Amino acid sequence: MQSTDLGNKESGKIWHRKPSPGTRDGIIVNIIHSTSDYHPKVLRFLNVAFDGSGDSLIAGDHQGNIYVFDLNGNRFNLVQRTAQACTALAFNLRRKSEFLVALADYSIKCFDTVTKELVSWMRGHESSVFGISVHASGRYAMTTSSDTAQLWDLDTFQRKRKLNIRQSVGIQKVFFLPLSNTILSCFKDNSIFAWECDTLLCKYQLPAPPESSSISYKVFAVTRDGRILAAGGKSNHLHLWCLEATQLVRIVQMPTSVRAVRHLEFLPDSFDAGSNQVLGVLSQDGIMRFVNIQTCKLLFEIGSVDEGISSSVVSPHGRYIASIMENGSLNIYSVQALTQEINKPPPPLVKVIEDLPKNRLSSGDLQMKVTAGKVQRPALRPKDSRIQTRILKQDLTGNVENKENELSDGLNKKRLQILLKGYGEYPTKYRMFIWRSLLQLPENHTAFSSLLDKGTHVAFLNLPQKYPIKSRKLLRVLQRTLSALAHWSAIFSDTPYLPLLAFPFVKLFQNNQLICFEVIATLIINWCQHWFEYFPNPPINILSMIENVLAFHDKELLKHFTDHSVTSQLYAWPLLETLFSEVLTREEWLKLFDNVFSNHPSFLLMTVVAYNICSRAPLLNCNLKDDFEYFFHHRNNLDINVVIREAYHLMETTPSSIHPDSMLDAFTALTKGQYPVFNQYPTFIVDYQTQERERIRNDELDYLRERQTVEDMQAEVDQQRVDDEAWYHKQELLRKAEEARRQILLHEEEKMLQQRQKLAAVKRELKMKEIHLQDAARRRFLKLQQDQREMELKRLDDEIERKVQMRDQEIASTAKDLEMRQLELESQRRLYEKNLTRSQEAVAKDLREDADAYRRRVDLEENLLHKLIENDRQQSQKAQQVIEANLDQAEQACLNTDWQIQALYKQKCHDLQRSECYQEVAKLLQENRRKEVEVLKAMMEEEALKWKEAEEKEFYLRSERKAAALSDASRRWFLEQQISAAAEHSETPSHGDMSGWRDDQGDLSSLPRTSQLNDISETDSSTQIPFSRKLAEWDSTDQNLMQKVRNLRWRLAAQARSRCQASRLVAT
Repeated sequence: MQSTDLGNKESGKIWHRKPSPGTRDGIIVNIIHSTSDYHPKVLRFLNVAFDGSGDSLIAGDHQGNIYVFDLNGNRFNLVQRTAQACTALAFNLRRKSEFLVALADYSIKCFDTVTKELVSWMRGHESSVFGISVHASGRYAMTTSSDTAQLWDLDTFQRKRKLNIRQSVGIQKVFFLPLSNTILSCFKDNSIFAWECDTLLCKYQLPAPPESSSISYKVFAVTRDGRILAAGGKSNHLHLWCLEATQLVRIVQMPTSVRAVRHLEFLPDSFDAGSNQVLGVLSQDGIMRFVNIQTCKLLFEIGSVDEGISSSVVSPHGRYIASIMENGSLNIYSVQALTQEINKPPPPLVKVIEDLPKNRLSSGDLQMKVTAGKVQRPALRPKDSRIQTRILKQDLTGNVENKENELSDGLNKKRLQILLKGYGEYPTKYRMFIWRSLLQLPENHTAFSSLLDKGTHVAFLNLPQKYPIKSRKLLRVLQRTLSALAHWSAIFSDTPYLPLLAFPFVKLFQNNQLICFEVIATLIINWCQHWFEYFPNPPINILSMIENVLAFHDKELLKHFTDHSVTSQLYAWPLLETLFSEVLTREEWLKLFDNVFSNHPSFLLMTVVAYNICSRAPLLNCNLKDDFEYFFHHRNNLDINVVIREAYHLMETTPSSIHPDSMLDAFTALTKGQYPVFNQYPTFIVDYQTQERERIRNDELDYLRERQTVEDMQAEVDQQRVDDEAWYHKQELLRKAEEARRQILLHEEEKMLQQRQKLAAVKRELKMKEIHLQDAARRRFLKLQQDQREMELKRLDDEIERKVQMRDQEIASTAKDLEMRQLELESQRRLYEKNLTRSQEAVAKDLREDADAYRRRVDLEENLLHKLIENDRQQSQKAQQVIEANLDQAEQACLNTDWQIQALYKQKCHDLQRSECYQEVAKLLQENRRKEVEVLKAMMEEEALKWKEAEEKEFYLRSERKAAALSDASRRWFLEQQISAAAEHSETPSHGDMSGWRDDQGDLSSLPRTSQLNDISETDSSTQIPFSRKLAEWDSTDQNLMQKVRNLRWRLAAQARSRCQASRLVAT
């Protein structure tokens, strides 16, 4: 056992020679911390915690010194001095370099192990914090004291919730369940509650334990999958609770020497999938016993009565146990050394017993040896000394097959497959050894060295730019391995996906490049058969095999792929070219290739089909091609164990006609001494690409040489520019010196000028006067020139304004004529509307008077009726009814008569009004026809005048076209406007239209006469039509008439414009 004293050192090695823990105690190293003061003493460690990886731990002593121990790197570092005792530690935060420490002043601090700086300081507890639990995501932390538990957000370091309890009920422990979002709270009254982390709603409560084994719970532990809760206290009984069923499933009784349980820890195992079976129980005697909770068997124990354990922590991966001893030191145990006796393989089932050379046998002289298939034991013959062998066990079948399954290093492939099916993967410690045996690697050091001596292949010189890997060592190993593959076979220099295919193996075997190269080469020869026959295209034959198998086992999924144009190059080729490294984690990928290397090369293709079938639910929900591409290039929520089982199922149930194993060769190992020639690809394509690449490389070298020449020239130019700048700087200094001398001379000259000022005063005045006179003359001349230019500009402006005014006057006169015509028509329409309104008002007034007279008559009759009713009220009921009936009949008859009279009166009024309106309309129509004839005549005269005027203007325009550019542009614009107007209004009126219009006018004029000749029945029926409808019909007739007048005028104007335009075009 090695012992390390930290002393006053802030960093150093944990052990100075390679640790070799013994199987008895399993101690790797014992760490103590003593001071070298005048009175030396040992500083006691109080708390210890592992990080998420399990390879580093943090420990704090009672003076507040906190150390980080890196077990892989064999280094320790003092990261913080808090100057007060730490009561709890947590090292599994989201940011790997940060840790939480609870101090004696009831506060929690967060420090960084790299920068050694304070990150945050959290306060809120009023008593000592004895527990810190961190959520699996590393985002939340739960701190526990005796009176409260508080939930913290580690992103903001703010308190989210606080659990307050009564003083009579204390808190034992509050912690997060692993791999879940549940908080478990355990109280001193044995009540256990489960809470939802986000909503803090109570999910369930565990029932009370049975009275026959009722103990006061003090310590708790949960398995890594969060299903089993172990609880103990002041008793040698342990209670195992199933949290899913919320019931007590088992009570474990410890040995009688155990009177109380001080601490519980489950021991993780990489093969138990989180359902830990080994529980460490620290009892009051300082011994921690590890028992199997299923078999209740004591496996091993650490600590002793003399060197007792105070507390222990197990690393997440189950390799180390860190224990704080009662003497204050820190012991680190190796779980592998402690379990070495337990994990020994069982003794062989088949043994051979041979007799001695002489015919005497004794129990001490028998020898046993293990053979592959039969058991022999000694037997005696009476006459000679020959040894006879008797088979005790039936001979195993398939000797030839056993020979084929025999691997190097004494391994058997069949047995490895049985082990693989039982555990799902090979042990991590022996995985690389098993792979090397399965692949039968020849380890050709000489051949591999010759490939490495060829240097980096030109195809991978720019590999760091294409794949910027953070680790320089890993990038260098990847570049060497790819270069060796390219030197081995030329096709690998042109294979674009080779880095993706080789990277997981390079990362796995980065410390042994020979094994890495041979594993990849064996993989290419066996599991990548026929991949390069269609190079540089994907292997269509391999993808067809996958598609056939998928079509046989899941036609619906294949149809979904086909419906969305998803081919095997999208759902199969991305998985093959990356060997599932993009969609699987490291552990899942290793487990998968345990099975791939243990089976026929067709197993890899079956795994692709199995992956698609197991992912059919999310794939059937995908409808976009981008979604499919994202799915097959990113990790998905898929259990790799299910995929592997499905792959085995496909291997067994796929018909031989489409099974890939019938088209792929069996496994072939690399040859010893020299690597085999790999030429299973179209050589002409690779040779052509090599030639093209060489040509491009030569062009690139030429370009680089030219660029170097240009850079040299640029350097010369820069040097020349520097020289020029230096020369200019020197000239500037000379100029400044000259300027200084000049300033001195000027100063002397100023002194001389001061002496001559009085003599030159008169001369200066005369000179100034002369200058003033010359300046006045110059200004007068400039003013004259300016006035002349202004007059010229004004004359030009007047000319332009005159022409613009003439044009505007012509436009205004034309617009006024149109406005006058519009006003005339508008006045006619308003006069007609005014007369019509008057007639309507008269009719409405007559109707109101008739209605008022009718209401007065009805009121008078009602008053008379009321008086009669009042007078006859005293008569008998029968007489009253008769009188009322007679009165009702009389009233009804009166009303009917009045209505008939009123109807006849209305009919007469309507007839009179219609006759008057018709006569007025006929007069208006005649007047309109007369005016329209006058308008037409006037327009024709105006048209003739306009034609004559247009010809005169056209002649004037032709004569003035060469006068000025402004007039020419104006006339050109005017012609373009006229042409566009003529194009829009190309329709010309004809005599037929005029005659049709006159016929329409005639029909309208004859309408009143026909209406007046209607018979009495038509008149009676017309009385039922409301008068407002008649008025609406008159309005619509008038509007139609006015619209036709406007249309006629528009047609005449368009015809005139078109004729004018045509004449102008002919003239030009």
